[in-house]
Amino acid sequence: MLGYIAIHSLLGVYGFYNSPNTSTACFPLLVILPVLFLLSRFVTPNGRAFLDKLDLPMLTLFHMIRIPVEFVLFWLFVHQAIPEAMTFHGRNFDILSGITAPFIYYFGFVKRKMGKLIIIAWNIICLILLLNVVSSAILSLPARFQQFGFEQPNTALGYFPFLLLPSLLVPMVLLSTFAAIRQLLKKGN
Repeated sequence: MLGYIAIHSLLGVYGFYNSPNTSTACFPLLVILPVLFLLSRFVTPNGRAFLDKLDLPMLTLFHMIRIPVEFVLFWLFVHQAIPEAMTFHGRNFDILSGITAPFIYYFGFVKRKMGKLIIIAWNIICLILLLNVVSSAILSLPARFQQFGFEQPNTALGYFPFLLLPSLLVPMVLLSTFAAIRQLLKKGN
């Protein structure tokens, strides 16, 4: 993982991902390996065993990382590097996942006052919120398929350290969400 981070970071520092002419063409390179890794966890026996060994309460608390990420996104908007739609000031409500994570953890795992169906539903809502901001990020990249953000396209994700959002943090949040849902569905009532 450290090698993966180092390679993408160096490519970002040297401008590989931030050329307006090639940023959209290069963007898949940021996410292809994490997506393949994520898929491998679900289709291989060793991958599924790995997912089942992850600590479910910690997977829940991991969503708190979304709070500082949302503040970074807002900062990027203020500095005209992403469109407003990618922030909690726009149409991104992903911060709610991070804010509610400690409550789900406490009432679901410490006090055990929350059933698994509620925790599954919360994870599904978190997944929807994440997919919302990811789709906003993709659809506001400066490209021929850009749908919004024309006044301020999403240019930040081509620069280090912000390229680590789609290449590392989003896949980690996806992994934690899918692993939690998998574990919860496997558990008995």
